[in-house]
Amino acid sequence: MPQPGTALEKLGFLTIGLFDGQDPGPGHQVTLAMIDLGERLGFDSAWLRHRHLQFGISSPVAIMAAASQRTTRIELGTAVTPLGWENPLRLAEELATVDILSGGRINPGVSVGPPMNWDSVRGALYPGTAGDEDFSYERVSRLLRFVAGENAASFAGTVGFEQFSARVEPHSPGLRSRMWYGAASLSSAKWAGENEVNLLTSSVVKAEESEDFAEVQLSQIRTFRDSHPAGAAARVSQGLVVIPTDSASPAQREKYAAYVAARTPRTAAPVGPARMMFARDILGTSEEIAEALYAHVAFREVTEVAFALPFSFEHEDYVQILTDMATRLGPLLGWTPKG
Repeated sequence: MPQPGTALEKLGFLTIGLFDGQDPGPGHQVTLAMIDLGERLGFDSAWLRHRHLQFGISSPVAIMAAASQRTTRIELGTAVTPLGWENPLRLAEELATVDILSGGRINPGVSVGPPMNWDSVRGALYPGTAGDEDFSYERVSRLLRFVAGENAASFAGTVGFEQFSARVEPHSPGLRSRMWYGAASLSSAKWAGENEVNLLTSSVVKAEESEDFAEVQLSQIRTFRDSHPAGAAARVSQGLVVIPTDSASPAQREKYAAYVAARTPRTAAPVGPARMMFARDILGTSEEIAEALYAHVAFREVTEVAFALPFSFEHEDYVQILTDMATRLGPLLGWTPKG
């Protein structure tokens, strides 16, 4: 478990992939350029948030496909794809295709529940069938079964000159072991463990046993591992917002501080009927961030992270932050860049 003297094994980053709605091309190219930079800097993984009807990545599978053809090593993930918007069979086909194209580097993270702003999109998303859609864990189970190669059809054979398979094609044998679930509650963490997927934790949790964010996240991680057949070896990735300032300009430091100050009030107490809690953004030099992380009891339970990048910064800011993460913060955590 990461403590001073114990190495962090995997370092990744997470981006929302913002773009201008009137000119979306440059924003998407910036996202691809960030993944390229991440590979050059030695990051283990790059993760994409999934956003629908917003000015962020609506099709991370397409972005991963593009990135897979311009990189050779870095792993590519989603954190997370909300399955309420997806057909599990079709998504299984797309994920397997990109995994094959990437040489087995895809790490799909998913979650369930009704789509965000459900009442405003249900008619467009599921006209005539919205009331019949199942947004429970069974939707994830269907996806996992298809990815694993279980039958999706009752027929396999030849019809005329055409060959048909009963399972999803292409089939990527290693993909099932690289499926992740984004959990914010104890019940989701338990389900993820019992169903042998990897666990994504983020800067948002449900305050169930405590109002101390780190303690809540620690409880979820331990519940997951207690429920997983692999026990302590079950994979968990933590995704806090981390902003190193080592090589930042004075103007960047001022902007970063204002960003964090504006977001800090929401971390004071659980929010809304669901009692969601937000972690504080960690801003400072790499030495200060490393000290804060080692004091975080949930961080000390993980061996891999995917630090979330702030949503609204400029490309040059992300270059500075990623460079500091890879060249200064990562080594302080015992991490070694990959070549």
